[in-house]
Amino acid sequence: MADQNSYLAYKRDTRQLLFWMIHASNSIIKSSIPSPAAGIDGAPTTVNTTGQITVASMVPMASLVAKYIKPIPSTIYRLFESVIAARKASHAIFQQIAAQKPDPEIEKSNMSHRIFIDALTKAFAALGGNSWRSEKMAETTHLQRTQTMSYSRMHFPLSVLVLKQSGGKKKKGKKGKKVKGKAKAPIQEASLDDVPLESYRIIEGQEGLVTDYLMAVYSVASQWVELRGYVQALWRQVAYGGLNSAVGGSMSNVAIAMIKKTEAAIFVEFPGHDSFQTIMNTITRGDPGKVQGMFHVSLARSKNGGAYEEVKEVDVDVNEHFMIHAYQDLLDFIKDFQHTRSGKPTKTMLAEIRDWDPTFDLERATKQQRIKWRRSFTINWLYDLVNVFSAIVVQRNTMKGQKWVMENVDWSMKGPWNQHRRLFGLNEFASIITTLAMQKPGTDVRPKIAPSCVFQLQCIVDSLAVFRGWSICGLQGHILIPPAAAFRPRRDVDLFLDRQNERPPNGYCSAVDLLRQVMEKDAILHGHFDRHESTSSLLKDFSEDFVNWLGETKYLYGLTTIPHSRFSHTNANGLWEYSPFLCGVGLMEALELTYDTGMMLWDSIPEPVCAIHLHNMSVQKGLITKPIGLFATIEDLFSTDFFAEGKAPNSNFQEALLAVMKPSSRRSVYDRRAARRTIARTATDIHGLLDPSTNRFFKQKSLLRIYRDAGCQTKEVTDPATGKKALQRTFLVNQALARGIDEQDLMSFSSIPEALLPPLPERYSRAPSLTFGRTAGGNKVLASERELLNLLQVDIMSDIGSEVRPLSSLNYIFVTIRFMMVFMQIEERLKALRNPVWVQAYEQDPTMMKEKRASLTVLALAGGDEECLRVMAEVFEKSRSGSINHIYWDDLENPEKTKAKDPLEHLPDFGCTLM
Repeated sequence: MADQNSYLAYKRDTRQLLFWMIHASNSIIKSSIPSPAAGIDGAPTTVNTTGQITVASMVPMASLVAKYIKPIPSTIYRLFESVIAARKASHAIFQQIAAQKPDPEIEKSNMSHRIFIDALTKAFAALGGNSWRSEKMAETTHLQRTQTMSYSRMHFPLSVLVLKQSGGKKKKGKKGKKVKGKAKAPIQEASLDDVPLESYRIIEGQEGLVTDYLMAVYSVASQWVELRGYVQALWRQVAYGGLNSAVGGSMSNVAIAMIKKTEAAIFVEFPGHDSFQTIMNTITRGDPGKVQGMFHVSLARSKNGGAYEEVKEVDVDVNEHFMIHAYQDLLDFIKDFQHTRSGKPTKTMLAEIRDWDPTFDLERATKQQRIKWRRSFTINWLYDLVNVFSAIVVQRNTMKGQKWVMENVDWSMKGPWNQHRRLFGLNEFASIITTLAMQKPGTDVRPKIAPSCVFQLQCIVDSLAVFRGWSICGLQGHILIPPAAAFRPRRDVDLFLDRQNERPPNGYCSAVDLLRQVMEKDAILHGHFDRHESTSSLLKDFSEDFVNWLGETKYLYGLTTIPHSRFSHTNANGLWEYSPFLCGVGLMEALELTYDTGMMLWDSIPEPVCAIHLHNMSVQKGLITKPIGLFATIEDLFSTDFFAEGKAPNSNFQEALLAVMKPSSRRSVYDRRAARRTIARTATDIHGLLDPSTNRFFKQKSLLRIYRDAGCQTKEVTDPATGKKALQRTFLVNQALARGIDEQDLMSFSSIPEALLPPLPERYSRAPSLTFGRTAGGNKVLASERELLNLLQVDIMSDIGSEVRPLSSLNYIFVTIRFMMVFMQIEERLKALRNPVWVQAYEQDPTMMKEKRASLTVLALAGGDEECLRVMAEVFEKSRSGSINHIYWDDLENPEKTKAKDPLEHLPDFGCTLM
């Protein structure tokens, strides 16, 4: 299978091949054979302690190993084939470039390629590879990706070596005389065991380094093209197929994180050569126009016997597919903004981008007109983005007379201004762009623009283009369909907030208003008027932040001393109205925050735990006809939080509640408080402060939270018995292994989001079995990054837009209101009846009166008062409702039954083309 990046796969396979070869050679040299290298010219005679060998030494080493180790593992032959194939593929590309545009650097690289390929091909043959290939030809019809080897302290005991021992006895050494005095400490010899796998390499000289860099940049560019195609399809599903925009935002972020992870992994080897400019100059030889026609995509189909035949081949639009248009638009914006740093375009730029028309007919436009339309939008939108993001500092200077020097301001997520909310979902990107734009006029920012930044901008712009019916395809070029007339970028954001109170209290804002009123009544009931003050204030702050900075900004109504929106002639809220991407990632962050605040809220009040335990008892005793949908769903989603060991009791109900709510030990209280102090000290934003892991009861994280915490790091564990590395056995990992996917294959995805790896919500619905490729051993493998993204997307859809497990789409504020209203109705009925249980908890026992509802619940669960239980059951029946009624969306669809459609899904894309 192809790794997430062809260059990283090539480097990985090369290192693993060298690891085995060098260790095998060392084992032979360390053996008791006299002169094991005799008769083999150039074979190593001393132990290798560096993990590095020259190209010229590959063949002699292979001959030495072949002489003494039999049989050679098939995995080693496959690694040889993989490395040779990767170099041949790159060599073919470079030959084509050199033929059309001779270049001394490319010629040197081609020479290096030829030497390397010849050396590896001869080493493969010396090791017996040709015979192995002939034997395996009947079993394997085409090259398969090799399985990742376990390389943790691999040893080659003599029992696996077929050694030709020579005769004769060794002479016994004479004992030396004892030397008086202090013995010298033994000199520690260099050991290969201390050399990390990353240090294993073939020394090729300067030409080899250039070759590696060329291979790296072409593989990075291929990843851009593939993932851009995925993201475009994603936003078509949002606009045309009804996919929730928060799913689009979340999966776009995963794709961007994959790009960032690849950059970090590759360009650590090439410091100073990781900017978009350097990479693009390398690909285009400094002139995109002259290399047009040198790159192609082709559609191929499989024939009988595993062979492929080409169906169609077209030239790649270099400027389009390598994101040069997006890069140039970004660079021109930064230069123009730097010119005055006033937030207003220069006259020259204004003449080019003014009067952008969001309803421009792209179907009837020429290619150049579409590109010009997109460029105008990009620069206008970036002006609004930077003006909104920098407004807090600009206003401090203009209205309060402060003297902040713009080029010195720390705009980053860890800077002092991050505490002021300005955007949802795109703060990190905005901080990068603002930092570059606020530099002194004429500052050259090109070395600081990373490819991932350009890729993210491309995704932002593409989300608008596909909504307006314009997509880019390698084989089809510009594809035009009618705009998605029924789609509004703010569609899902507006449902979430419900600013106009059209669906109260399903929307977040109205739910917060109502809950604050309910909390006031609860405070009066307990005679403690500050009982919910801190929580109520926090919810109010969140609600105001959402109103001011999600879907709309204060920019819409005019910010004093800040230039008007560049879209004021059509919609002053164009920053959001014309950006499905911003709406998607903004909504994603809002859902994450509302989930975390919901868990914090539930952790601070007794009603959620008490209501669920009372409901369970009513069901188990048959006091209500069937479970209440909402309560049953909540119980299922958070079973481990509500019940000991996650099992709802069918008897001893009071003991079951006390087991959950028992007072914490002094040590656990101390540890929890220490953890909160640490988070308060180290957290850089509200996400850190709301970490559910510090809660007492509700510690479960949503998938959105897991993705944020994880970044894109692959988590591995080491088996203490074997020393081998493996993936942590989480739910998704176990599911993948159960489907037959090879574990080493999963480990090879260095950019798998850690959402795969930490514990996930129990009983989470998973993706249906996908069609995977297979290794020669028959194991299923993930065929591409797009397959991985499709797998993750099903989970995110379930988390955000499903009634199966709506962990992130439930309005927890509304659900809390339901819990508290149930108790208010129960209290009213019991008070009127002067029920003895109510009297004891609410009027007689001073200790119980401190937490009246918790006390009432404990007494009721004992089961002795039939009147009390009957009243509670009647209230539950009257409050019957389902979880679907407490979800933000009014058009929820079950992704297990229907899937968001892409109107262009019938067209071949980069997932089935060869570049």
